[in-house]
Amino acid sequence: MAIWPNQIDTVGDLQDALEQYDRATPIRWAAQPGNPFEYTIGPVVRTPDDADGDGTEHHDPPVVWLGERDQVGYLPDLAANALGWSQ
Repeated sequence: MAIWPNQIDTVGDLQDALEQYDRATPIRWAAQPGNPFEYTIGPVVRTPDDADGDGTEHHDPPVVWLGERDQVGYLPDLAANALGWSQ
């Protein structure tokens, strides 16, 4: 199994990393390597475009955000091993 490089900086990087997997495969977010949990992914937004309009002009570059939805539980050992987080 090829492991994607440790850095994904753009939407294109993420798309490239995911293209090898079946689109119907469930997706989770793993966080906190020292005490790993798994989460479902919530809203996906882009700022400043998806932010509430306050009438001011924004000059910040656009950023895509993946929101956390639900904590599923502790990350399974198999996933922690695959991520290189095993202790």
